[in-house]
Amino acid sequence: MVEGASLLERAIGYALGSLRLVAREDLYRATPCHDWDVGDLLAHLDDSLTALTEAADLGQVDLGPAMAGGATGGGSAPGLHRGPAGDVGGGREACRRRDPVLVLRDRAAEMLGAWARQVRDHVVIEGCPMAATTVSEVGAVEVAVHAWDLARACGRPSPMPPLMAGELLDLAQVFVTDADRPARFAGPIAQPRRASAQDRLLAFLGRDPGWGPPHRFQAGRGAGRGADR
Repeated sequence: MVEGASLLERAIGYALGSLRLVAREDLYRATPCHDWDVGDLLAHLDDSLTALTEAADLGQVDLGPAMAGGATGGGSAPGLHRGPAGDVGGGREACRRRDPVLVLRDRAAEMLGAWARQVRDHVVIEGCPMAATTVSEVGAVEVAVHAWDLARACGRPSPMPPLMAGELLDLAQVFVTDADRPARFAGPIAQPRRASAQDRLLAFLGRDPGWGPPHRFQAGRGAGRGADR
């Protein structure tokens, strides 16, 4: 339990650093998640952190018809997700009207407080008990990988701490199986033998570690979409 919560805390710390790189003018930029822009991704993280808070506080999470992780087939991240991106807190556009970065900072603090108080061995996900440690580890992968997405989308890369990236890689290789592809995750991308743990983690989840935002960007809904890999 302590190890899982500690990893989640480190992932949140990394994510907060990435959030500092996001400006309001970045909200419509393309991201490594297929068909999601920065605003969509922030709304998804808001949803995921809310679900993780409920898991710790209530001991259960009721998921909607769209399970976990991100855009279909776009190389997302494993996680808890209860519906289309941004359903929590008034939807995608409501997230954009508020300051989404401030919202997520508050949500992250609330979630970490809930896990600090968490004493259960198991959390019930859609009626099925799951080890609480596993839930926090899945959350850590979700948060860290999407934090990398945000930094890359904004053109301000923020590498993961190498030790954390190695731990997340080991976990992702357990959590994500062939049955998850191609519906939830794109196929893995080959990497050089000496690639870093971060690059191997991203490639395992269907991302190109060298992905970058389009060179030309115009503000407006959907601008720059389609460059997910």
